[in-house]
Amino acid sequence: MFNWSLYLYSLYAIGAFALFGWMLSLMTNKVSHVDGMWSLFFVLAGYSVALLNYEFTMRILVVLTLLSIWGVRLSVHISWRNFGHEDQRYVVIRQNNEPNFWFKSLYIVFGLQAVLAWIISLAIYGALDGETSFNALDYLGLILVAFGLYWEVVADWQLQQFKANPANANQVLSTGLWRYSRHPNYFGECCVWWGFYLFALAAGAWWAILSPILMTFLLLKVSGVSLLESTITERRPAYLDYIRNTNAFVPGLPKDAN
Repeated sequence: MFNWSLYLYSLYAIGAFALFGWMLSLMTNKVSHVDGMWSLFFVLAGYSVALLNYEFTMRILVVLTLLSIWGVRLSVHISWRNFGHEDQRYVVIRQNNEPNFWFKSLYIVFGLQAVLAWIISLAIYGALDGETSFNALDYLGLILVAFGLYWEVVADWQLQQFKANPANANQVLSTGLWRYSRHPNYFGECCVWWGFYLFALAAGAWWAILSPILMTFLLLKVSGVSLLESTITERRPAYLDYIRNTNAFVPGLPKDAN
């Protein structure tokens, strides 16, 4: 049975952290750090639910471990990437919402992401609140989350190494995992969330399917593939060939290799 009071506790934790992030933005005059906070919203949601549970089952321990590894790693990666500058997306959002963006950012940036994270955390809640024993679906979830983490970490590392070489300025990365899809890091992220849903499904929380569906939609149509590719061909004309020959999301052999 869905425990609304327990689920709401995770909203309180996420909301408090979002408020902290907003207060920090008033001091730094930047809001980009919300990207580094994004994955930590889910970590906070998971621990707030788990700590109010009566017993730490095998599923709870496994899910919290995977969630912590995923969330902390992604937060550190994004925070390091954005350190010292304001992401261009937020520069545009700021320009479009002046005057008083300092206040509007509370709900446009921090509040919105907090609510989205709370909704998506349904899979985490469903996995942690279940009482069934660890089963075959849990093992499938473990495999899928581990695979997604590996895919995402390797893709991020390959892109970081590529950008660190000045000779690659305005070039297109099309080797390694990036040879098989244009956004392998997002594909890995998607696998992670479908894996968490399998944990929820194993616990009987079939209704948590909204979580991976919403995350997949965001990755494909909102903050991920569509957003990044909306202007990239203007800056990197060679990206047009990359689009023609390489899958956008799901890995596959390049079309010129078939």
